[in-house]
Order: sequence, then structure tokens, then C-alpha cells
Amino acid sequence: MDDTEFLRAFGQHIRRERSRRGLTRRAVAETAGISERYITQLESGKGNVSLLVLRHIAGALGIPLDQLVRDAEPVPGRSRRIALIGMRGAGKSTLGARLAKAMKVPFFELDQEIERMAGTSLAALIEMYGQAAYRRYESQALHALLDSQPEFVVATGGGIVSDPETYEQLLHHCFTVWIRATPEEHMQRVIAQGDLRPMAGSARAMDDLRRILRERTPLYARADAAINTSGMSENAAAARLLEWSAGDLARERSEL
Repeated sequence: MDDTEFLRAFGQHIRRERSRRGLTRRAVAETAGISERYITQLESGKGNVSLLVLRHIAGALGIPLDQLVRDAEPVPGRSRRIALIGMRGAGKSTLGARLAKAMKVPFFELDQEIERMAGTSLAALIEMYGQAAYRRYESQALHALLDSQPEFVVATGGGIVSDPETYEQLLHHCFTVWIRATPEEHMQRVIAQGDLRPMAGSARAMDDLRRILRERTPLYARADAAINTSGMSENAAAARLLEWSAGDLARERSEL
């Protein structure tokens, strides 16, 4: 990659990270102590960036300086690795399988990969070794997929966004889509599956679900795209996802 290509890729990276955080150019410029015009030039690939300015921009975005620069390098094949994130009941598994079929790539459920790697069920893994062990296996399962599969669609667990390192790897190496729904629809779909985990036994299940969703929303919002499946049938949601993939992934490939 020559200097011109790197500046263009770096500008696109800054724009994506700013958009993921819901920040305007003015907000970043004011926090970083630089002009909004400079941010505009930088995002268009025309900025000549000094190390000190980069440090201020990284601080405004809340990203370590080394990570900001490292992650600007485009990842080959990223647009052929699609990760679906979101709470349980969003429809990640169903929609992911249909998207993978349409794209003619393998489909994986990360929780199943964790069970295969651990040699036991998720429930047993967490009961015996705790949440920390589950997160370790989750990270290992993701890295195994990235190392072995050049293209895929993967449905992730709802809490993957709670592990900063694993989530950063997912965002960097996969085109990530947040499958959204209202708390009520999340609960209805989980009940339809015959499983209330992790809210089982709680008299305030809906309050718990709303709280978890509220806490995770800023993290889910860092995804490259979001699709709201509320009020949609399975077929309608699948059609919306396929329509999105035909447009947004084409644009991602053109950027890379």
C-alpha cells in the first residue's frame, strides 16, 4: 500500500470509528483541539497527520494511539467475513444461516464452536469454571475461525461485546452487523425457544433484559451496520438482511 492509499484507508477508518461512537466532526475537533476542517480533510484522505495530532484524535475517540494506527490497515477479505451481534432472540442464527447460504459461504455459531473446543456444554462450562473461562474459550474460538476460514458468516453470543479485546478483534477482522429488536420481542422470541436463560427465575425478567440491552447498546452500536427486525416476520427480516448485504458489502469492498 502506497502513502496515498494509506491516507485514504486511514481517513475511512477515522470516519467509521467516529460514526460508531455517534460523534460529529465538530465534537471530535473540539475534544481534540483541532479544526473541524482538518477532520474533514483527514477523513477524505487528504490530511497530512502529525504524531501529536494523532494522539489528540485518538484521545477524542477513546482509542489507544497504537490501535488507531494499526487498525487503519485494511484487512483483506473482511467483507467476506460477516459477524452478527446482538441480544439473544434477535434472530442471529436464523438470519445468519440464510445469509451464508445466499453468499455461498460457511455458517458458524460461535457458541457451538466454544462447546466443540471445550468438549462440554456452555452451561456446564460456566457452572464448572465460571464466566472468565467462557470468555477465554470465546476468544480462542473466534481466533480459530479467523485463522482457518477465509470467508464465513458467524452468529456470536450476545455478551461478546463485553470483552473488549475479543470484540476489537471481531470489529477489525469482520464486517459486523447488529441485529436489533425491541426488548419485548427479544423476550417473546426467547420464550418461543423454550429458554429463559439468563433471566430464568427472575420475577423482573423484562427489567433485567432492558437493563442489559441499555448497557450494551453503545457497544452494539460500534458495528458497521444495524438492522432492526422489530415487527418483521422471519422472511421479511431475511429479505432486509440480503438487501442490505447486496448494497453495504459492495460499498465496503470498493473502500478496501
